[in-house]
Amino acid sequence: MSSTAGQVIRCKAAVAWEAGKPLVMEEVEVAPPQAMEVRVKILFTALCHTDVYFWEAKGQTPLFPRIFGHEAGGIVESVGTGVTDLKPGDHVLPVFTGECKECRHCKSEESNMCDLLRINTDRGVMLNDGNEYTVVHVGCLAKINPAAPLDKVCVLSCGISTGLGATLNVAKPKKGSTVAIFGLGAVGLAAAEGARLSGASRIIGVDLNSNKFNEAKKFGVTEFVNPKDHKEACSRGDS
Repeated sequence: MSSTAGQVIRCKAAVAWEAGKPLVMEEVEVAPPQAMEVRVKILFTALCHTDVYFWEAKGQTPLFPRIFGHEAGGIVESVGTGVTDLKPGDHVLPVFTGECKECRHCKSEESNMCDLLRINTDRGVMLNDGNEYTVVHVGCLAKINPAAPLDKVCVLSCGISTGLGATLNVAKPKKGSTVAIFGLGAVGLAAAEGARLSGASRIIGVDLNSNKFNEAKKFGVTEFVNPKDHKEACSRGDS
């Protein structure tokens, strides 16, 4: 049992107070986990574009202050009552879209939009008490092999799993099929890897930045299209 279990922990965090404004390094208090919650010591974090989206607060209700960094890797410090899948010392990756494992969506092979833990940009607080947002629901963590280097696998908690899962679990391309991927960032490259693993014969990468093309070859992309290199398509009815 951690010596800090059940106690409020003080630690540093980069806090966003306003949309688009620089983050401020501050000392924050992290409350102990309550029922079905887990407190994690974050050791490494990567920059996910979704963090930038919420920081800019474009097309959504601004909700501040916020502490970003869901694409991360860490170690469980303590757990709340009812948590049986994780224990202190376990290595974990936070999951942006959690799974309660009990609702119809979690039990379905066609959707992971959990009824309990699906994305809610207006909530911003923990489910049980409506106050704490510095610990996470157990359904928003994935236990990993402690031998995996956290400074590298932190990217698996969001971008890689999103792209790979979209291909393998949703698109499900057949062997020998042709796949087009729009955008060759982290998610796009992971989607390309999924297409390669599925046996796609042609994987076409579409991106406005041609500098990404060489790197994309390592993930199985076989052909490339930069829309800026082509004239605008004719409207319907034109010759």
